[in-house]
Amino acid sequence: MPPAASLSLTTIGMLLVPPLMWAGNAVVGRIAAEWIPPTTFNFLRWVLVLIMLLPLAGWVLRRNSPLWSDWKRFALLGLLSVAGYNMLQYLALHTSTPLNVTLVAASMPVWMLLVGRLFFNAPMRRSALVGSALSLGGVLVVLTQGDPARLIHLQLVPGDAWMLLAAFIWASYSWLLTERKESPAIRNDWAAFLLAQTFMGLISAAAFTSGEWVWLTAQGLGSIEWSGALLAVLVFVAIGPSLLAYGCWNTGVQRADPTVASFFSNLTPLFAALLSLAFLGEPPQLFHAVAFVLIVMGIVVTSGQRLRRPSR
Repeated sequence: MPPAASLSLTTIGMLLVPPLMWAGNAVVGRIAAEWIPPTTFNFLRWVLVLIMLLPLAGWVLRRNSPLWSDWKRFALLGLLSVAGYNMLQYLALHTSTPLNVTLVAASMPVWMLLVGRLFFNAPMRRSALVGSALSLGGVLVVLTQGDPARLIHLQLVPGDAWMLLAAFIWASYSWLLTERKESPAIRNDWAAFLLAQTFMGLISAAAFTSGEWVWLTAQGLGSIEWSGALLAVLVFVAIGPSLLAYGCWNTGVQRADPTVASFFSNLTPLFAALLSLAFLGEPPQLFHAVAFVLIVMGIVVTSGQRLRRPSR
C-alpha cells in the first residue's frame, strides 16, 4: 500500500467522484425510464460519449491505429461493458429502485470469484470467500427486504434479476481486462481505451436497440418523450458517469493503491440512497442499512487480498 501521504485531499476527492457519478447514473436512469426505452437510452448515452472522446483520442479510429488488429478483443469488451452491463442496468431500473440496483450489484465479489476460478484459474482465498459470503448476505437482505421468511417464497423483481446478470457480465469483463492483450498505446491512454470500447460496443448496442424497437413496434408501444429534461439527463450520463468518472478513477488509482480505491467504489449504494431520497422521494429502509453494513464488512475482510491471475 502506498504511503498515507498519497491519500491527499485531492486524491480523496478524485476517488469520491466515481461512486457519486455512478449512483447518480442509477437515479437519473430511473427518472428517464418514464421517457425513453432502456436500450435506446443506453445507445444514445454512448453515442454522446463517442462524440466527446473524438477530440481527446480520435487517432484510435485512423486506418493505421492498433485498434484494427485488436478489433475482436475490443468488440468483446464493448459488448460486455457498453452494450451489456450498461443496457441491463437501465433495463433493471424500469422495475427496480436505484438503491436496490446498486446493492444487488454489490454481489460482484461472488461473481468475481466464480468467474476467476472457473475461467481464469484464479485461486479462491479463505478471506475472499468470507468477504463474498458477507456481500452475498447483503444482497439477500435486499431481495428479501430484511425478512428471512421471504426466502421460501422469494420472487425476484425483474430488475433485480437483470442486475444479477449485469454483475456477472461485469465480472467477466473485469477479468478479461487482466489479460492486457491490447496495444500499450491504447491501454495506457484512458481516453483511447474508452473510445476503442465505445466505438466497437456501439455496434452491438445499435443491434440491441434495433431489436428493442422491432419488439416495441410489434406491441404497439414505443415512444420517446423528448424534452429539455431528457436531453439534460443524456448529457449528464455521458459526461458524469462516463468521462468524468473514468478520468477521476484512473487518476485516483494511479495516486493511491487499487485496493484503497476499491473502498471508495463501494460507496455507490450509500450515495444512491441519499440521491434517491433527495430526488425520488424513496427513503432507505432499515434492511437497506443492514445490507450496506454486510457489504462493507465483506469489503473490509477481502481488502487485503487482490484477485490476481497466477503466473504461468
